[in-house]
Amino acid sequence: MLNQIRGLHHVTAMASGAHANNAFYTDTLGLRRVKKTVNFDAPDVYHLYYADEIGTPGTVMTYFPFPDAARGRRGAGEVGLTAFSVPKGSLDAWAERLEGRGVANIARDTAFGEARLLLDGPDGERLALVETEGDDRAPWTGGGVDAAIAIRGFRAVEMLLRDKAATVELLGFMGYREAASEGDTTRYVVEGGNPADAVDIRVDPAAHRAAPGAGSVHHIAFAVENRKVQAEVAQRLAEAGWPTTPQIDRDYFFAIYFRSPGGVLFEIATNEPGFDRDEDRAHLGEALKLPSQHEHLRDRLERTLEPIGG
Repeated sequence: MLNQIRGLHHVTAMASGAHANNAFYTDTLGLRRVKKTVNFDAPDVYHLYYADEIGTPGTVMTYFPFPDAARGRRGAGEVGLTAFSVPKGSLDAWAERLEGRGVANIARDTAFGEARLLLDGPDGERLALVETEGDDRAPWTGGGVDAAIAIRGFRAVEMLLRDKAATVELLGFMGYREAASEGDTTRYVVEGGNPADAVDIRVDPAAHRAAPGAGSVHHIAFAVENRKVQAEVAQRLAEAGWPTTPQIDRDYFFAIYFRSPGGVLFEIATNEPGFDRDEDRAHLGEALKLPSQHEHLRDRLERTLEPIGG
């Protein structure tokens, strides 16, 4: 069993427009855009990162906004819900804020003893704000959301699967243990990790397969400290029957990828070097930062990429 996984690092999803996506996450939810760059494999598409002040692992929601992309279809084999942690007693204020901004499909429920406010993002992605006790992560308040209610980072992700056995085996190897179960959903938690330490699995054997598109989660990333540890994790995963890609330099972290048995793409990402490697912390996410192999495209990209403001 691995003991190097430190909880979630980031969640990456797809969108249909950069401006609407940026406005929702920076204004409506009040997160900080900590990086404005482009997709390594499709430089005509942004890669936008939203997080706390410095992009701490476990707080980072990222998007590939493919212009006018068709909306995905929710279903089995994907992350169907991304949950953010907010302070106890804050959901009334959040409900008022979200309703005032016309956010769709707002609902309340309770999961694993925690009150939640469910909502849809601009491309129909299902999100939740979860009242979490004892989350002392410092929030970003530059987006206009008061510190008393502001998002602290991720609480959990929820995967919808037809069958969970093989994925549970993998999570167990990665250091996750079963913590609680409610109805068709089971929570798994990694010990000694960051506060984004929970992964939920909801099982529906009759669920149709998900179809990826705008609003779909592309992958979830788990955090490790550095490249040395990442290489050890990759070797152990391969020996256990889950081979990964080679280490890939993503400028702000190093990444390896593999497909989980239930269909969800997993990434293991390093906590180093961080989002301030090429920008002062006071100005994170302001300038367009390009991977070195795409720097020669700067003039064209600055003309053609959708203006997002902020």
